[in-house]
Amino acid sequence: MIETKPGPSLFKRNPPIAGEAEAIEAAKNGDAEAFSKLYALHKRRVYTLCLRMLGNVSEAEDMTQEAFLHLFRKIGSFRGESAFSTWLHRLTVNLVLMHLRKKGLNLVSLEETINPSEDDAPKRDFGSRDPQLAGSVDRVALERAVTSLPPGYRMVFILHDVEGFEHNEIATMLECSTGNSKSQLHKARLKLRELLRQPEQSIQQAGLKEAAQ
Repeated sequence: MIETKPGPSLFKRNPPIAGEAEAIEAAKNGDAEAFSKLYALHKRRVYTLCLRMLGNVSEAEDMTQEAFLHLFRKIGSFRGESAFSTWLHRLTVNLVLMHLRKKGLNLVSLEETINPSEDDAPKRDFGSRDPQLAGSVDRVALERAVTSLPPGYRMVFILHDVEGFEHNEIATMLECSTGNSKSQLHKARLKLRELLRQPEQSIQQAGLKEAAQ
């Protein structure tokens, strides 16, 4: 399982929840009520992650249920080396990626590559923080714009800028090169800035078109 490193995120996660640690330990011992509490505490954030990655409400609902079924089987392996929400998000990301592979979908666009010899050059470091997107952008508008991104762009943007994975980790998960991940992120950010300059109606129409594909 791939570990994440803490880093800045455009979508801030909630801090640790009161009573969560006790519920985790009780759930490890088979306490159904404690597991139900964990489900209630985290279902919204897990669903939001699934929806961002899949862009489809029905699939997101199914994968949310699958994530918690998987959690029920795997919670005994949680050692507290990272925040529970981070561990659960990582578990969810892996399940969604497996789901997409089973559907035979390309997780990144093969044409979005850069010259491997330029991967480490500072002037082409597409993975650096983007102050224009990290500034005061309306959250709802940003969410809609992210949803309307092409699947490959959306996947890398969510994994890097939202979930905090490094490019080498994303490359492993998506089975692509580090340069490919950087290029996808760079183009995703350009597309987002373009979308955020458009009227709200245009963003919504783009999102509906993307969801229908």
